Amino acid sequence: MTLREAALGIERRLASLFLPGPDGRRPAMSGHPVFSEDPHWRGLVQFHEYFHDETGRGCGANHQTGWTALVLRYLGDVARRRHGA
Repeated sequence: MTLREAALGIERRLASLFLPGPDGRRPAMSGHPVFSEDPHWRGLVQFHEYFHDETGRGCGANHQTGWTALVLRYLGDVARRRHGA
């Protein structure tokens, strides 16, 4: 595996925490029923400082999350690749 392939794999895995899965729920929001079930709040995505290693559930503070802002770039990159841009 090249360094680029490894980076893309990490990018995909991190982005998948915030994208809706087959059941329509985002793994990062699994511990927050309001943000994963309520239609009025489902689109609000919070970025936590830590994530559960098996479920992806957001843990820890959601107000000190500078490093998870990188996810926004990853989500954009994933979307561009999906749409061939």
